[in-house]
Amino acid sequence: MTTATDRHADLVLTGARVRLGSGRWAGAVAVRDGIIAAVGEESDVLDLAGRRTRVVSARGGLVVPGFQDSHVHAPFAGRDRRRLWLHDLTGRHAYLDAIAEYAQAHPAEPWILGGGWSMECFPGGTPRKEDLDAIVPDRPVFLVNRDGHGAWVNSRALQNAGIDRDTADPADGRIERDPATGEPTGTLHEGAAYRVNDELVPPPTRAEWEAAILDAQAYLHSLGITGWQDAWVSPETQEAYQVLAADGRLTARVVGALWWDRHQGLEQIPELLARRELWSKADAAPSGGPGSGFHPRTVKIMTDGVLENRTGALLEPYCDGCGGHTDNRGISFIDPELLATAITELDAAGFQVHLHAIGDHAVRNALDAVEAARTANGPSDRRHHIAHIQVVQPQDVRRFAELDVVANCQTYWAQSEPQMDELTLPVLGPERAAMQYPFADLLASGARLAMGSDWAVTTANPLEQMEVAVTRIDPENRGNAPFLPSQRLTLDDALDAFTAGSAFVNHDAHGGAVEVGRRADLALLDTDICAPGFVTADKAPLADARVLLTVAGGAVVHDMLS
Repeated sequence: MTTATDRHADLVLTGARVRLGSGRWAGAVAVRDGIIAAVGEESDVLDLAGRRTRVVSARGGLVVPGFQDSHVHAPFAGRDRRRLWLHDLTGRHAYLDAIAEYAQAHPAEPWILGGGWSMECFPGGTPRKEDLDAIVPDRPVFLVNRDGHGAWVNSRALQNAGIDRDTADPADGRIERDPATGEPTGTLHEGAAYRVNDELVPPPTRAEWEAAILDAQAYLHSLGITGWQDAWVSPETQEAYQVLAADGRLTARVVGALWWDRHQGLEQIPELLARRELWSKADAAPSGGPGSGFHPRTVKIMTDGVLENRTGALLEPYCDGCGGHTDNRGISFIDPELLATAITELDAAGFQVHLHAIGDHAVRNALDAVEAARTANGPSDRRHHIAHIQVVQPQDVRRFAELDVVANCQTYWAQSEPQMDELTLPVLGPERAAMQYPFADLLASGARLAMGSDWAVTTANPLEQMEVAVTRIDPENRGNAPFLPSQRLTLDDALDAFTAGSAFVNHDAHGGAVEVGRRADLALLDTDICAPGFVTADKAPLADARVLLTVAGGAVVHDMLS
């Protein structure tokens, strides 16, 4: 048995197998003073149990390191959970019923706000204002879609924003228009939506942001998640995070990725440095064990949009869905030369950079920019990473390992589902469609993988995401054909990516593993998903397992056993 001292433990987990790593196991684990005090055989670890020790026996279960989500939007998800939440619904009629019910129940709200609608539920992926006008004619409605790259608005919102047939599209977005009249139809893409949100939508107060983060934190803890990287931290959400960290209500370890304003240039770097410095002065004594708290030392840069609305940046034009091509290659939000200079300067200043890149052009631009930083500054331990990586050219796969860039994978997207089948595949064509989400190729090339959900874009449940990583099939439709099955990962690879891989990208030396002296971040599952025969070529029902207990920094933060 490996142990830290001989004092009694605060918590002992026994009965369940404890996964220490691929092919390495223990029978029990003990926690004391926020750290892992012992790992070993059940009889030995139980010797550390005293009169006040909580002993949990979970026969047939599995203990894993607390999951870490390497790309999540907790404040925004928590905010929308407290507003109009459409993520759990499907279809135009279900959305309209929920919107009407919410509007009726909240007559004093000046705006109807929320989101989570799916593009595949509407022809061409674009809902119309008339549907909203019929149920909410008196107030502006602004509903962000599931992936956060567009909004559904009513006529009152368009009027308040001054958007009509003569309004030009912004450089970083598009106003959906009626092809016959040129009138806005009610869908705003990318920058067109963000401008309305930033300039007109009433912003949450700090208290509302704090409540949103706490709501999200409770939900994420219920899924075994003990830490995450927030991929879009504004000054307002940073302030809320820091308040929660200072008074001990932030029980997760959070890395904050400060948002890069694509409408500015290098002149914003001093402000980002000042925000990092503000945190370092306030972070003298975080609670919850070594390395916990809030750490805003990353910068998030969005380099392109998404494929479904044809704003993802491609090397070759989009297909027209009818066998031909358009003249549209998507949008590169940041000039490649500026991107390279920005990453070089951020790298020199000690920032990690978190890059959104969907299309193959965006992925190449991101890799080129990191290569420029490596050339200028030399090797470093910044752990830059590229998220989403939907379409990657084969010659760029090997560059992740060569440049020491982490592949930040959102594995739940790698499945056949209506959005993929109806909106994505027709605009990519078969050759590019076969290049999507090449997780196995990246791993085989030597790249390090981390995993994140992009919640609330899709489910936050790591078990559902890992099932798709292993099967490339929707857990709710297990009879579907696998999507590009050659890119499947093994269960060990998926577990490592959602624990040690994400801990690595989060610069968390105390998390991501069950090891004496590490921070006690643990998840107890009701099912031993690593048992022989549980995952086979025909089945991998990981999403059926449930988290019984979550321990973050030694504290029980989710408990289905008491």
